[in-house]
Amino acid sequence: MSPRHSHVAFAREAAELLVDAFADYNARFADITRRAQRHFERRDWLAARRDAIARITLYDHSVAETFARLEQRMGERIFAHALWVQVACEYGALIASLLDSELYKTFFNTLTRRFFRTRGVDPDIEFVALDIEPTDHITHPVARHSYVAAAGLTALFERVLADYPFAVPFRDAAACAGAIAAALDARLRSWGTVPVVAVELLETVFYRERRAYLVGRAIGRERHAPCVIALVNDDDGLRVDAVLTAGDQVAVLFGYTHSYFHADLPTVGDAVVFLRTLLPAKPVDELYTVLGRAKQGKTERYRHFFRHLALHCDEPIRAADGIRGMVMAVFTLPSYPLVFKVIRDRFGFGKSVAPEQVHEKYRLVAHHDRVGRLVDVQEFRYLRFSRRQFAADMLAELEVECAQRVLRDGDDVVLLHCYAERRLRPLNLYLHEVASAEAERALLDYGQAIKDLARSNLFPGDLLLKNFGVSRSGRVVFYDYDELCLVTECRFRTLPTPRHHEDEIADGAWFSVGEHDVFPEQFPRFLGLDAQRRQVLLAAHGEIFDPEWWQALSTQLQSGAYVDVPPYPQSAKVLKTG
Repeated sequence: MSPRHSHVAFAREAAELLVDAFADYNARFADITRRAQRHFERRDWLAARRDAIARITLYDHSVAETFARLEQRMGERIFAHALWVQVACEYGALIASLLDSELYKTFFNTLTRRFFRTRGVDPDIEFVALDIEPTDHITHPVARHSYVAAAGLTALFERVLADYPFAVPFRDAAACAGAIAAALDARLRSWGTVPVVAVELLETVFYRERRAYLVGRAIGRERHAPCVIALVNDDDGLRVDAVLTAGDQVAVLFGYTHSYFHADLPTVGDAVVFLRTLLPAKPVDELYTVLGRAKQGKTERYRHFFRHLALHCDEPIRAADGIRGMVMAVFTLPSYPLVFKVIRDRFGFGKSVAPEQVHEKYRLVAHHDRVGRLVDVQEFRYLRFSRRQFAADMLAELEVECAQRVLRDGDDVVLLHCYAERRLRPLNLYLHEVASAEAERALLDYGQAIKDLARSNLFPGDLLLKNFGVSRSGRVVFYDYDELCLVTECRFRTLPTPRHHEDEIADGAWFSVGEHDVFPEQFPRFLGLDAQRRQVLLAAHGEIFDPEWWQALSTQLQSGAYVDVPPYPQSAKVLKTG
């Protein structure tokens, strides 16, 4: 066999190994995902949470296993860049006709980037495709059920509920069908006397935390709207809890502030295409991510951002709006709704956390139920930018204050490590930019956000308004994680009464304060609110400044109790059935 022939044969063998490795990962991903139905039926919420974490960590485990197999099979040849060029060619040919081939490409890219520690992009050994959307080539429809409302909506939804069998029965299927029909009829009444003529629902049931969802759309004579049916499994059986028909509500449900769905989809790309008909403004990367394909979501975010960056090469990258962070340097391209965060070499006064502790906080967020109040974050390594595109002050801040994670490479700057997340408007700025009624609404949602986080066993650590942002949908979301911790780890204390005048005028605390001690009564004085707004917040959410409320909640959470935080507003709920 000639050396050339041996080289090609070896590359083909390596490519086949990689295809098999991703297929194995995909099968294990599907196994975990399918268990969600059983957990829901058995109400085994601890197992569901364990599986959610296991599925997130599965990708890195599979990559590590694949590295080991490659090293065993390829030996010293694994270090040959030229061989990987041929492997990429062979691999591309093998996956060309496969469903969800984009997922295979991302797996290959992950391997080559980690092995060669690629700074920027190496198109010889990566599948880049900055010029196309990953779903452009998908043309066949995703599997779904179609129903015509010939006999009325109640009869239609009786058929729907019968078509999605669970091991546990509905408490009252007829009443549930009637509640769905009544909700659709009331909310879509502006469509006409017979607003809904048909309903389409994906065959796959979506699971997340303690709910199951039937996802589709209601179709009128000239328009359509989302139709997402939320099911809960109570002590007495299944029931419909809510019906979502408003696009903004469904966008939040499928958004970057919630944990990932478990949905055993035949093809992910087809589902993304269908979901975009419901949520046309939703970025592709967020849809892939919320379906559990976080690495693909990261790939699509990279593609879309750097394609945009190339078209706006004259726009300066600058510091993100808001108060300068003591732990992170944060920058943004103003025309793109994304921020990048780089850990500083030295933290500001009063910040005692170490970089590894910051990483741990971000891992906590990745594995925890985000209850619609925490931004999903993607971790990037070796991102390459042109130095010329940075505003001078931002470039200086990165190169001087983040030197351990920023590398100058000729005319470029390489971020050795950073986090990327959706850009939100800082709440402290937002309150001064909008009308008083909207500011009050956001302030009240800030209080609700703290309660929602607390009920999911998360304490922000720092409640300053600058650490919260307002999303495009108007929701208040927390995004500064360096002091985030579990409620059950904190010791919520009442402020001691001063013993004498000297205690009252002391510069610091005159009483002992432990590492995990928290004094909720002090929160209002640090928020920077005027008297009127402080009173508005206290009137609606005074509990969050009461140590006894936190103590009771901590006790409840320590006992294993679950406090429900629905991922949709009260207005989406239907009347209780049964």
